[in-house]
Amino acid sequence: MADSTPLLLSRPDSSNESKQPPSLDETIERCIGEFGLAQLLQAILVSFAWVFDAQQTFISVFTDAEPKWHCTSDSCTSVSDICHLPQNSWAWDSPNDTSIISEWGLQCASSIIKGLPASSFFTGCLIGGLMLATLADSLLGRKNLLFLSCLMMSFSGLFTIFSNNIWIYSALKFVNGVGRATIGTCALVLSTELVGKRWRSQVGVIGFFCFTLGFLTLPAFAYINRGSSWRTLYLWTSVPTIFYSILVHFFVRESPRWLFVRGRKEEAVTTLKSIATAGSSGILMSFSNLEFGKESWNVDTYSAIKILLKKKWACRRLLIVMAVVFGIGMVYYGMPLGLGNLSFNLYLSVTFNALSELPASLVTFFLVDKLNRKDSLLVFTTLSGVCSILSVVTGETSANLQMGLELVSFFCACTAFNISLIHTLELFPTCVRNSAISMARQSLVFGGMFSPVLVAVGSKNRFLSYGIFGMVIGICGLFVICLPETRGRTICDTMDEEEYNSANNDLPVLG
Repeated sequence: MADSTPLLLSRPDSSNESKQPPSLDETIERCIGEFGLAQLLQAILVSFAWVFDAQQTFISVFTDAEPKWHCTSDSCTSVSDICHLPQNSWAWDSPNDTSIISEWGLQCASSIIKGLPASSFFTGCLIGGLMLATLADSLLGRKNLLFLSCLMMSFSGLFTIFSNNIWIYSALKFVNGVGRATIGTCALVLSTELVGKRWRSQVGVIGFFCFTLGFLTLPAFAYINRGSSWRTLYLWTSVPTIFYSILVHFFVRESPRWLFVRGRKEEAVTTLKSIATAGSSGILMSFSNLEFGKESWNVDTYSAIKILLKKKWACRRLLIVMAVVFGIGMVYYGMPLGLGNLSFNLYLSVTFNALSELPASLVTFFLVDKLNRKDSLLVFTTLSGVCSILSVVTGETSANLQMGLELVSFFCACTAFNISLIHTLELFPTCVRNSAISMARQSLVFGGMFSPVLVAVGSKNRFLSYGIFGMVIGICGLFVICLPETRGRTICDTMDEEEYNSANNDLPVLG
């Protein structure tokens, strides 16, 4: 490997410290540090991808739910096991095609079969993240991968309406998950790299608000279409995503940081000119004489992951982040999927959970500059775990208290997830940042993969769902103690620069 001195950043000495030219990061910061209208519009447009991400993530709460039923003969009672009743002694409260369970007669199927579509979706998210994530750091870039991912997710969702059995439906859910896998990652990284350090955290939170918006619109769409086929809900959520993909292709700008790291200097300067605030044109001239090199590693399609694993400090950070986020994922995905097991109205339960994401985003937005990443993650994961376990203990005595504890647990998990993404974004340099955040999100999805089966089993014993969720997030949250604090730090662009800055700041990350 070449000399470990970071690119564009010489080691300071007493003789030339005052003559040292600004680094690439400093020059870009001078151009986009002031937050202008162009940057705001770009950030909002990019972050809006989270709306469709949320809808596809939780759509199975309604489409795969087991509908209510009623007795039609004297030989049936409301406490009877539906699987032991004659077919003509009971009937669904709603038309058969309102859910895949009633349409395909899956009410007596095993928990594995009932949870197969949701598990297939999360498996697709996991595999899609591993297959596609590094393309944003290497071949395609952030914008192109966001466009292609949204397009794949929208068309797979649209084709889902033609499913005629659980197996085809599950296969299309898998493809849908593959497409959805990198949307949130690309949107977060791209939106934050289009602004300066001062606004990075706040812009990142815009995506969290958009995710909440998508989560909130889902029960609204489902309620409007109650009594209609479950296919209608896929139609309502897939078609708008196609139009959004077109907007991304024509109006979104690529990250100037990524363009510079890839050696595409002219494109980067053009992008900066389009988003920089008035008065920055003179600063842009400094790029004409700025000498810089690309990342010293040979970054090809999948080498970003290899870089993260080869560098001991990067591998250590990544594994710890993934362990923490795995626990968050158990609660983050498991809680909403388990709402059907509660005695509350399903539409209201999902709405309350979606609304709890709003204060989580507000807390992150207003306090992100004041909260230490490590301390806040430890507090929120611990509180989420405790409330999740308590919801099992108190559920038999008070349904209202159980719902309240469930909401607090979900709120804490949402806040922990938001902070963990900001923390991960600050832990890794530009050349591998998208891949690192994607790996963290895949760990979140990996935790979610277990949720559908646990929720299905937990319909008879809630400790096997909410109890396990709480134990896992509480234990995994303890690993955050091993990570460095990043609040207020300047993000780096190359591995060498990150390693150099970490060493000079005495951070315990090198190995």
